[in-house]
Amino acid sequence: MVRYVYDFTEGGREMAGLLGGKGSNLAEMTRLGLPVPPGFVITTEACRAFLTTGGEPPGMSREVSDHLAALEEAAGRRLGQRDDPLLLSVRSGARFSMPGMMETILDIGLNDDSVSGLAKASGSERFAWDSYRRLVQMFGATVMGVDAALFERAMTDLEEVRGAGDDLRLDARDLAGLVETYKTVIRRETGEDFPQSPAEQLRRAILAVFQSWNGERARLYRRREHIPDDLGTAVSVQRMVFGNLGVDSGSGVAFTRDPATGRPGLYGDYLPDAQGEDVVSGIRNTVPLSELERLDAASYTGLRAHMETLERHYRDLCDIEFTIERGTLWMLQTRVGKRTAEAAFALAAALADEGLITPDEGLARVSGEGLARLMFPRFDTSGDGEPLARGLPASPGAAVGAAVFHSADAVRRAAAGEKVVLVRQETNPDDLPGMIAAQAVLTGRGGKTSHAAVVARGMGKVCVCGAEELTVDTGARRFTAPDGTVVEEGTVVSVDGSTGAVYAGAVPLVDSEVMRFLETGETGETGETGEGAGGLVDAVARALGRADTVRRLEVRANADTPEDAARARRFGARGIGLCRTEHMFLGERRKLVEEMILADSPTARDRALAALLPLQRQDFAGILEAMDGLPVTIRLLDPPLHEFLPDRTALAVRVAAAEARGDLPAARDTQLLAAVNRMHEENPMLGLRGVRLGLVVPGLVAMQVRAIGEAVAERLRAGGDPRAEIMVPLVGDARELSIVGEEVRRVLAEVSEAAGTPVGCPVGTMIELPRAALTAGRIAEEAEFFSFGTNDLTQTTWGFSRDDVEAEFFSAYLDKGVFPASPFETIDRDGVGRLVGIAVAEGRAARPDLKIGVCGEHGGDPDSVHFFHAAGLDYVSCSPFRVPVARLEAGRAALRDTGASDSR
Repeated sequence: MVRYVYDFTEGGREMAGLLGGKGSNLAEMTRLGLPVPPGFVITTEACRAFLTTGGEPPGMSREVSDHLAALEEAAGRRLGQRDDPLLLSVRSGARFSMPGMMETILDIGLNDDSVSGLAKASGSERFAWDSYRRLVQMFGATVMGVDAALFERAMTDLEEVRGAGDDLRLDARDLAGLVETYKTVIRRETGEDFPQSPAEQLRRAILAVFQSWNGERARLYRRREHIPDDLGTAVSVQRMVFGNLGVDSGSGVAFTRDPATGRPGLYGDYLPDAQGEDVVSGIRNTVPLSELERLDAASYTGLRAHMETLERHYRDLCDIEFTIERGTLWMLQTRVGKRTAEAAFALAAALADEGLITPDEGLARVSGEGLARLMFPRFDTSGDGEPLARGLPASPGAAVGAAVFHSADAVRRAAAGEKVVLVRQETNPDDLPGMIAAQAVLTGRGGKTSHAAVVARGMGKVCVCGAEELTVDTGARRFTAPDGTVVEEGTVVSVDGSTGAVYAGAVPLVDSEVMRFLETGETGETGETGEGAGGLVDAVARALGRADTVRRLEVRANADTPEDAARARRFGARGIGLCRTEHMFLGERRKLVEEMILADSPTARDRALAALLPLQRQDFAGILEAMDGLPVTIRLLDPPLHEFLPDRTALAVRVAAAEARGDLPAARDTQLLAAVNRMHEENPMLGLRGVRLGLVVPGLVAMQVRAIGEAVAERLRAGGDPRAEIMVPLVGDARELSIVGEEVRRVLAEVSEAAGTPVGCPVGTMIELPRAALTAGRIAEEAEFFSFGTNDLTQTTWGFSRDDVEAEFFSAYLDKGVFPASPFETIDRDGVGRLVGIAVAEGRAARPDLKIGVCGEHGGDPDSVHFFHAAGLDYVSCSPFRVPVARLEAGRAALRDTGASDSR
């Protein structure tokens, strides 16, 4: 029989898939002997069964009852008993952390009878009614579906009537009246009364947490964080401890190191006389955790000791929630903490230096995505005036956008292509769509562990919290700075998540220190963490160095100019995997291509090609010089020739307009229009392009190969070490490559004879058609290397025209889960990936020394790099700016049995 419930004493962190992250870590802390309020966990299997059938799985209710009875016996109290009730919290806890995206209900067990018993047992009538108020509010919104704003409005109205700045200034009578108001709201909105049965409260709360797994905000968060939809959530049921019992009580959130920078030291927020949701909601401003030492030295000392225990045990940054109940410290949660990209690199280096992790584990704990964020520009504030305001730097980076004050507006304006900054007094989980859409999040209240800060850090989103100097009026859609400046909705602001500053207008950008290091190789005296040689830049350099040491995949760059080639080499590229020759025919050279197309005789065509040849040779020589000693894979002309001609519609309008005026159209316009009409294709992606051009247009392949060969000869005469490779695009049959290969070898032989030195270039092909992948064995007999053109291979495998489908229906496909990410961004392992696997196996069977790479955009995508490593490719090639990302991920792909910091 399936077991659905486990006591905290029966689990551990290795059971996260079954007990969820929260439950497994509570069990782990219990195992370590830390002060954890007792409780039990209902498993993710129970959740999945409930979501599948719509009802409780058989036996679950009995198991819950048995564990509740054991909890009551240990406490010496029953759930909801009248004189001294046992109260429970019911919290969600999926395998991966989803902060605020699912439901929590506190104070289960209170009712109209037991609230008096709680008041007597605690000695505080106000505390008892405050706890009951919280239960009715949470239960009404979470379990019974009442709009949470109705409860918030009732609270605000009461505070205004009493002249109270916040709920702490409401007395017991006020809170008792508020409970009755809340119950009236529930009855009016749902037609039923708030349940007085503690057992019913517990049962319905558990099922509500299960249901919240499929809530809109939870689904949106999972898509954003690539968390599978079929995991389900566990439910932790735990004896309540109270931080709202007076000044000797409180709640807080702590990190064992700064999650924004990785700096060591105690870090977090504390709120006296409060429960945990008060801290993370941001509705009241917290005090720094260091203030706890003054307020309660014993609890502070105990907390520090527990934090050290957890960090050494988990060997990672830990995120901790705790409550102090009348001087007694209780640990309510721990997990591997979410951190910014900057903190991830700094932590990996620091923990390796401290001997807590190995260098390979340090490499596993950083990511290419994080490195890309560190390469983004930063604000240049050297010439700007004072900021409008300053808040807490919760998540670093630089962002510019129009201020918006509601989540829905952020989504709408971002969908229209506008960059926005979401400004709120504080955020809540319902603001998630707007947070995702915005470039940055700015809040007037809340600390570095508030909802806005935690979620933004997890997403890598710029965030400034607790800008108390600002008066945020979401109703009027504006905020006011301390100097009186009013910023209306739509006004552009700049948010610096690294310093906490907010500026009016768009502040100019400069390269980040990481980008300067990649460009120059100099780490500088001080990294962005301010920790000297142990700073951010040094940590990035160490991670890249380790990746280069362990990786098997080489990393090349896609580059078409000497400047791009030189930059790619500075960024660590070991060659060029794709040099697109068509980019060399643009600008002023387009006229020469037009002459070739319009040529009405072989002589005219040869003349046009002859004019192009020295220009191509010059381009190739410059690139070969920049990449001296490294391979340069040059792709012969790929796009259809009509792409080099003027727009068909514009030509037709010019010709028609001239004829309408009674004039003769310009002869060249008439010629060009005739050529465009002659070459027009309904589906040019599958038309006369790639290798087909070389077979149909006389002299084109010969001109390009001669230019390559002569550039190689020129570099050899200059004492260089040119390593050009010639790549034939869009081959679908071995005979196509055979014909072109013969012409390549013939032309190179002529160049060798003329130069008086052997000029040889390997000849290979792009695999970008399903037929090429399926006949790779035969093609490999003609090809000395393969390079997967995964952009076109994805289009032809899926039957997608990328230019059309991405705008038309990709968002719907992503929303409906047809694919978890765009197949043009991350390789489709099941379809395109399978073709890659077939081509690699059959190609190497025919030619064991076949060199194989990839030159599509997927070559710089972190997940795809791991696939290409596993598939046995020799190299990936990507844009110069993604070379460092690919280097890092190629190293991570080579690691085995190292634990990554999965802080999702």
